[in-house]
Amino acid sequence: MSTDGIMSLLPFLGLFIVFYFFMIRPQMKKQKDEKKFAADLKKGDKVITKSGMHGKIIDFSEKLNSVIIETGAGKITFDKSSISMEMSKQLNAPKKEEKK
Repeated sequence: MSTDGIMSLLPFLGLFIVFYFFMIRPQMKKQKDEKKFAADLKKGDKVITKSGMHGKIIDFSEKLNSVIIETGAGKITFDKSSISMEMSKQLNAPKKEEKK
């Protein structure tokens, strides 16, 4: 392969590198974080589902890979993947005191 052939491949290689670091890698990291979050859930955690349901985890069903959440309406079973990591972390984050 000549230098011209290698030079013609450089833009494609550069595009792939940019695509990897800005699209693929962050998505893989997010999936890894979500799996860790779902594995670290425990009884008593306050959570929000992706559909917006607020509640507290009261039990797990390992057989169904789900959680039982107590809400104002009663107990509801949700798949672990339906728990929103971002919204649940915001819910459990320590509240900042407002300055007067």
